[in-house]
Amino acid sequence: MTQKLAFVFPGQGSQSIGMLNGFAHNLIVQQLISQASQVLGQDLGQLIQDGPLEALALTENTQPVMLLAGVAIYRAWVEAGGQIPEFTAGHSLGEYTSLVCANSLDFAQAVPLVRFRAQAMQEAVPVGSGGMAAIIGLDDEMIKKLCLEVSQETGFVVEPVNFNAPNQVVVAGHIQAIDRIIEIAKPAGAKLATKLNVSAPFHSSLLLPAATKLAKHLADVQLHQPSVQVINNVDVVIESDPLKIKDALIRQSYSPVRWVETIEKMANLGVTHIVECGPGRVLAGLVKRIAPQIKMLGISDPQTIQAVLLELKN
Repeated sequence: MTQKLAFVFPGQGSQSIGMLNGFAHNLIVQQLISQASQVLGQDLGQLIQDGPLEALALTENTQPVMLLAGVAIYRAWVEAGGQIPEFTAGHSLGEYTSLVCANSLDFAQAVPLVRFRAQAMQEAVPVGSGGMAAIIGLDDEMIKKLCLEVSQETGFVVEPVNFNAPNQVVVAGHIQAIDRIIEIAKPAGAKLATKLNVSAPFHSSLLLPAATKLAKHLADVQLHQPSVQVINNVDVVIESDPLKIKDALIRQSYSPVRWVETIEKMANLGVTHIVECGPGRVLAGLVKRIAPQIKMLGISDPQTIQAVLLELKN
């Protein structure tokens, strides 16, 4: 069977202290760290290497460092002789990484763009008034039904926002509605319903004000036609028109991440191997549940890059 390769890029939550330590002597990676640090006027290299974890977990820091890590590891892969994938996708913030790696979005523009996105998202809902929860063990329709019931009962917003894997959905909204849905999810049959350690209700309609700011900011950012086919989160389609890509990024901020459909689309397009490019293995677990027939691999340091190069050769 012909090998067909796709790359996926993680979003917030996969960051860790020291996540680029393996590339201390890689010139390309070090140049990207310097470039990103210069653009933001902040030493991202030190933040990644030393933390503290609380600073790394702040949304306005997490988004630039995760973009930096994903792009750096991808460029190290290409430098090592790794093949260019036919398709890419990124989970939430990972879509920006995906577009940089597909030469649609310039890295030097992407770094301040994702920081602006993070700040706009955080400003849209005051800290402490919005949140997210993961619900495992209920199907999508049941979760939509519970969200509607809770919203009607409490007068607060709660919506499904990440369709991550079969029977694994994240909801977001006002904290009162999040607390209530956690209460009723288990009696409704959920195996787990737990609040996530995040500072905003990402991808919910409460982030519409952030989308307005993002649209204005993106107007000054130049995008190009991608050199690799990027499947977006919001429509699960491959766009080549830069204006349509921008529009999808704007809507992505307040719309659900349709990850299950994204991976199913890759499977339908004949993808045989998916590489998770970046720190952590969050997406690997999701992909295995969505499309177990696809061979899942991961690169996060020079050793894993060499291992995957070898695996794809055989």
